[in-house]
Amino acid sequence: MLKPKPEIFGTVIGMAPGDVEVYSCDYDSADKTLYGNRRAFHSYVDGVFMGYKWQCVEFARRWLYLQKGIIFDDVAMAYDIFTLPQVRKVNNNVYLPLHSFKNGSRRHPEPGAMLIWREGGEFELTGHVAIVTEVFSDRIRIVEQNCENCLWPLGQAYSRELPATITSEGDYWIRCSYYSGDILGWVIQTDNAEFAEQFAPLNPKLLNLLLLHSIHTPTDNPCWLNAANLDEAAYIRAMGGQKMVNTKVLTNRFVVMSESAQNELKRATNELHALFLLATDYVLQNDALLEKFNIPPCLWEKIRLSWDNRRHQIITGRMDFSVSERGIKLYEYNADSASCYLETGKIQKKWAQYRGCSLGADSGESLYQHLIDAWHKSDVDGVLHIMQDKDPEETYHALFMKETLEAAGITCKIITGVASLNWGKNNTIVDSDGCEIKWVWKTWAWETALDQIREECHNDAERLKDYVPGDIKPPKPRLVDVLLRKDIMVYEPLWTIVTSNKALLAIASELFPNNRYLLRTRFHLDETMQREGYVTKPIVGRCGENIQMIDCNNSTLEKTAGRFTDQNMIYQALWPLAKVDNFQLQLCTFVVDGYYSASCVRADANQIIRSASDIVPLRVVPDSFLLSQQIVEPTVVENSPRQ
Repeated sequence: MLKPKPEIFGTVIGMAPGDVEVYSCDYDSADKTLYGNRRAFHSYVDGVFMGYKWQCVEFARRWLYLQKGIIFDDVAMAYDIFTLPQVRKVNNNVYLPLHSFKNGSRRHPEPGAMLIWREGGEFELTGHVAIVTEVFSDRIRIVEQNCENCLWPLGQAYSRELPATITSEGDYWIRCSYYSGDILGWVIQTDNAEFAEQFAPLNPKLLNLLLLHSIHTPTDNPCWLNAANLDEAAYIRAMGGQKMVNTKVLTNRFVVMSESAQNELKRATNELHALFLLATDYVLQNDALLEKFNIPPCLWEKIRLSWDNRRHQIITGRMDFSVSERGIKLYEYNADSASCYLETGKIQKKWAQYRGCSLGADSGESLYQHLIDAWHKSDVDGVLHIMQDKDPEETYHALFMKETLEAAGITCKIITGVASLNWGKNNTIVDSDGCEIKWVWKTWAWETALDQIREECHNDAERLKDYVPGDIKPPKPRLVDVLLRKDIMVYEPLWTIVTSNKALLAIASELFPNNRYLLRTRFHLDETMQREGYVTKPIVGRCGENIQMIDCNNSTLEKTAGRFTDQNMIYQALWPLAKVDNFQLQLCTFVVDGYYSASCVRADANQIIRSASDIVPLRVVPDSFLLSQQIVEPTVVENSPRQ
């Protein structure tokens, strides 16, 4: 039987009990004249933000508000609702307790409860939430959005009916109607916590990192990387041999983090990505704020158009964290151009195989497939040109990305520099083979293109304001002619120049002052940071350059030189990296298609991570293993089977 065709985005597909409308969330059919920008997708009732039209979380929040006058806090993923401790009464800001009950609980669901799916299967990455409307001994009825997006049958007041079973012990079990769907449980606003899940605070020691030795010394062929693979061959050339680190004492060492630490990093990454998008939207609505980003005003409209038209067209990004029992704190979000993908997605796995290191799991196991999936979902429908510089790291990074593109069925070509580009017919830009450039993925940061604009205008404010990209046609195309051309789609989109600018750290810090992952960050040095210590960073900078760390006594802990002395600075609260066996360890998480994908770790004897800092293999181990090692504090462990 053919599945019914989804209704056009925004169509009322049913009416939930209480006369709450349920809408189609078929994004592919959204009318661009009505939904021309990100703000058009915001849903408000009585001035209260409900969520994004017409997602499952938006409906759950709207239903609870309209029927009970309560609302739950923002969540990065629908499954995060299962761990929320409370809801808020909107009329008086009084908080009421929420309790969660796992599927199979003796506390049965009831009308008005939220039914929660874990991530995976039908609800990959995000999970799902629905509102329970009727409960029977053999079935349960729910209302929801962003599931099937089809009209309900005439007279039906629910989205779906799910089979249920009550065991002889009184346990209530619900089976999802999708084979791949997995119901986590239900959440009820109640004072009665009997049979509820107890969410104990995370043991802070589970956030500690350990630097261990692999005691297995390989005696076979030391060539553990395959030089026939172009990306691996380029990596070998860049590293000067088949090795993962340049620091000799780290040659046979690897870092472990607990499964709980990985879960916390995943939660932090997804939550912060969502917050940074909100902060980006906030900045793009305010010229006075946008001025702080030192972006030529001639590009502001282009950036806003990119934000409105390409808000979902991101592929990659990387967040840098400090992780220890003190907590998880974000240093910055590299949403424009990021590195370390090959090392995380392929090299560290091969290192572990060569070294016989089977302890725990590879932290980058899913990165390669997630990149393929992201490219599958992209709009690329022709040849994609990968544009890179001559830097050896960019070379193997580009080749690794090329491999994921081709695995996704996308034809691509690598261009080193821009000298081989030419003007084609009708002012098009073509490569050395005459192939028109229409789709681009770049290793360059957007700021590199902006430097060319500044140079052309001699950094003159008036000329920058009036500059129109493409007005001047030089004898040969330049980088700026490619990246800012209307008919060339570039990844990452132009709007990421705002998201990756460190000025956004200051905006996010002020917008979300109580977020547990954000460090206090300001455009000026305030009394709090003067008293407790701070770090200065250029709003546009790379590779740890031009950073200064100042302690509470106003003494310089560390300082780096670099190319970004002319950039405006931000001030961020001092929060040093975890130091393990004389090495500072920085955790990096990869954002692919807007979601957490993998992790890696960088190590350095200095406190500021730079381009030359080593990437050390990272393994994820059971909580029990990490805690046991902290008790006896060993530096050498036997490799054990994956647990």
